[in-house]
Amino acid sequence: MKKIAVVGSVNMDLTVKAQRHPNKGETVSGSDLQYIPGGKGANQAVAAARLGGDVTMFGCVGDDIFGDQLLKNLEENGVKTEHMLKIPHMSSGIALITVAESDNTIVVVPGANHNVTPDYLQKMKDKIMQADIILLQNEIPLKSVELIVHLAAQAGKTVIYNPAPAVPVKREIIDKVTFLTPKEHETALLFPEENDLNTLLEKQNGSLIVTLGEKGVAAFYDGRVIQIPARNSDVIDTTGAGDTFNGAFAYALANDYPVDRALRFANIAAGLSAEHMGAQSGMPDYDTVEKELQ
Repeated sequence: MKKIAVVGSVNMDLTVKAQRHPNKGETVSGSDLQYIPGGKGANQAVAAARLGGDVTMFGCVGDDIFGDQLLKNLEENGVKTEHMLKIPHMSSGIALITVAESDNTIVVVPGANHNVTPDYLQKMKDKIMQADIILLQNEIPLKSVELIVHLAAQAGKTVIYNPAPAVPVKREIIDKVTFLTPKEHETALLFPEENDLNTLLEKQNGSLIVTLGEKGVAAFYDGRVIQIPARNSDVIDTTGAGDTFNGAFAYALANDYPVDRALRFANIAAGLSAEHMGAQSGMPDYDTVEKELQ
């Protein structure tokens, strides 16, 4: 099995349920406050490891109680953390998440994730480049993402770049990644000149994979645009569903699945994850996903 490196964020998610999302200036009552390990990088690492992947995490936490809990959680889920840093006098990243109406809103406070700098990654580059597949997201400094994309391209590595939260990204970075996995609104930001999704997918010739939420996922494969419907799930919380998709997709590629099968595998895993509260609690194991894939 090929090795996976995840370079990204590690947060503690402060999650609250509400009947509906508040309007601007409005206060609504909430319930069921939970502290749940998260962060896009950590979520993707846990998703891949829980399926059985060989996963190493590269990132930073603060020297606070959350930092200790976040590292312990990664290790308990089979993610290797020996190259992660604990930053003195710095708080760990947190995400404030409101779950309502079968969806969520999220405010992220990066904290120690800002210390996933190009300097740190230059020191870690030999370790990172031991992996065959590298997963990236946008909850670390963009210059750090750009550095890893350049290094990975030079080394001939497979790079899965999940460009979330949405920020403008240089075209040269987009062109160097193996797979770009935005949501619909992120796709519109990255490719403002293209209004037709099918045309855009064909132009990107297999490198662009767009997750469509309840509509599934779309990609260009084997000379045609394919759209894989979402799993029919009893949705409780969509937090982390996209991260589950990316982690599962990386796991499938690490096990030499063809791209279309890897997409179906990841799509099922994402649907299963949405049936539980919290980003990581519902991430499935291999047998559960493979059983539905048959």
